[in-house]
Amino acid sequence: MSGDACMVFDPTLVQYDFGIGHPMSPLRVDLTYRLAQALGVVGEGGLTVLPAPALAPELLTRVHTPEYVEAVQGIVDRYDERLDFGVGTPDCPAFAGMHDASARIAGASVEAARAVWSGEVRHAANIVGGLHHAMPAAASGFCIYNDVAIAIQWLLDSGAERVAYVDIDVHHGDGVQRIFYDDPRVLTVSLHETPQTLFPGTGLPTESGGPGAEGSAVNVALPPGTADAGWLRAFHAVVPAVVREFAPQVLVTQHGCDSHMDDPLANLMLSVDGQRAAYLALHDLAHEVSDSRWVVTGGGGYAIVDVVPRAWTHLLGIVAGRPVDPDTVVPAAWRDHAEQVTGSRGQPTMTDGRSARWTDWSQGYDPGGWLDRAIMATRAEVFPSHGLDPQP
Repeated sequence: MSGDACMVFDPTLVQYDFGIGHPMSPLRVDLTYRLAQALGVVGEGGLTVLPAPALAPELLTRVHTPEYVEAVQGIVDRYDERLDFGVGTPDCPAFAGMHDASARIAGASVEAARAVWSGEVRHAANIVGGLHHAMPAAASGFCIYNDVAIAIQWLLDSGAERVAYVDIDVHHGDGVQRIFYDDPRVLTVSLHETPQTLFPGTGLPTESGGPGAEGSAVNVALPPGTADAGWLRAFHAVVPAVVREFAPQVLVTQHGCDSHMDDPLANLMLSVDGQRAAYLALHDLAHEVSDSRWVVTGGGGYAIVDVVPRAWTHLLGIVAGRPVDPDTVVPAAWRDHAEQVTGSRGQPTMTDGRSARWTDWSQGYDPGGWLDRAIMATRAEVFPSHGLDPQP
């Protein structure tokens, strides 16, 4: 391969804006990009930045229905509604330019996939992407067009025979799973808070793939309150084994950081340090199983000053091959800017001061614990389809 890594980004991507008071503020993206620049993760010696191209219109309807795309194109301002397609709800309020902004994000994810598949780079990131809830004919969960699914479909159309998708957002990656549920060429893996307590109410281990694609959907439904050690235990007990067995040509990952203990919309208890450990594990997995081909997106994350910029700057540093030391001090100029635009200065360092240690599944499991029962439920459901032993 001729290069190392890139990031697809330009100012048009922050035009995806549901308005004042909506949790998915574009400020989280702007603050991340500024912090990554300040720490040298982006720019000279770091990630090359590629502009986000317009998406070829025909790519949208490889995933979404023509009727849905037409409905989104018809949105003119914030007073418009197409409730029959999920637009105009509190989660997905209408805004002027909705189609163009959403399609541009999808174009950025396709560009990241193109750069990796063509061999221009080994890793490519679109932190504005990861809109994993969008369905073929409906907006859902802050997501209009499913950029991740569009990028995966582009890879398949371009000749990829096996693509693995790993989603570590706190919410189940339901849209991507739905779109590829019957396609054995795509492995979808999602670690998320149990649907018993969190939107979208799906993602049980028994959702494991349609006819002819048994075992291609892998869901780990975690108990509320799961923290770093438990989350990493679950990840390592399931993800590496199924991804290795699937042997993807490309690894696509979604990195919603709303699993953090300070996120206002969910109930897991990870730290930035635990999230960083997950990013490192996925980076290593890409090098092991897919000849380093790694396409990275963002996702959820609603602690827009304290968490998202630090978590995703760690992610971008790992994509760039220059991980940020957790003890790094957050630059004062960045904190001054954050205070000016949000009223909060954020955290002083790139760590939460937590340990990312975990106990490996091979050391035995506790059938009386909710976490270990959740892990075993997933292993029992999908491991046999991959020729793997579900027992420790």
